[in-house]
Amino acid sequence: MENRITKLFNIDYPIIQAGMIWNSGWRLASAASNSGILGLIGAGSMYPDVLREHIQKCKAATNKPFGVNVPMLYPNITEIMDIIVEEDVKIVFTSAGNPKTWTKWLQDRGITVVHVVSSVKFALKAQDAGVDAIVAEGFEAGGHNGRDETTTLTLIPMVKEQLNIPLIAAGGIATGKAMLACMVLGADGVQVGSRFVASEESSAHQNFKEVVVNAKEGDTQLTLKELAPVRLIKNKFYDEVQELYKTGPSVDDLVKLLGRARAKRGMFEGDLDDGELEIGQIAGLIHDIKPVATIVKDIVSEFEKAKAEVVNL
Repeated sequence: MENRITKLFNIDYPIIQAGMIWNSGWRLASAASNSGILGLIGAGSMYPDVLREHIQKCKAATNKPFGVNVPMLYPNITEIMDIIVEEDVKIVFTSAGNPKTWTKWLQDRGITVVHVVSSVKFALKAQDAGVDAIVAEGFEAGGHNGRDETTTLTLIPMVKEQLNIPLIAAGGIATGKAMLACMVLGADGVQVGSRFVASEESSAHQNFKEVVVNAKEGDTQLTLKELAPVRLIKNKFYDEVQELYKTGPSVDDLVKLLGRARAKRGMFEGDLDDGELEIGQIAGLIHDIKPVATIVKDIVSEFEKAKAEVVNL
């Protein structure tokens, strides 16, 4: 399955395991890379010394390419970038910031840079900044999201129309059929997040994994746009957010309710009532917890089968 994405990352299949906070530690990233796709460590929930440990453990667990996802709003961003270079990581996915800030600095040190966007406007800004590829993430995605609520089905062809560099689709992708659909629309590969949350190797708490596999259509909602748009499973904390919105809250009011470590409490520690539970809409199609290798095999197998069926239409 060779194309621009497999060549760029030296992987077997054009699939990226998303670098999600509190879910994407070294076990998930190494298992993904060992399965022939690109594994990513999610640096957004790691202190610098913890990230270094995860990188070192990932290197010991796989001889395949892997990368690190870095939200550029991270307060220790310079230290994080220095660790990535010191540990000889060759692939970095950046998000939540201006790609011009770090792209050239990383590339000058031999690192491939991919930037995550949620609109055509920011895709073009990232291309102008010189990134090697783009992840265009639709409204369906879990975690932090675009304020414009552009769906993947709409976003990918609009970005493809104006982009010259490789394009990776994200948001609502957990199956081989969805992967094929995105590639028909113009993507060179896909990034998969929520499906890998419900994997044996994910660092998510078992309570959270079970909530994900039991989720139904309509159980998630995009909220907290005034801070950073995030898609949450509806729980006690989500209900409190909605009640606060009825009062016309200020940003400070929302920040106070959110507090500290709310996502850690929910996804990593398993507090299903007061924790922030971030997941994509595709959770309604995720019904079991499987090893990463099995998930990848299932996606690739379904992709090939669907591709053959489409040819025969």
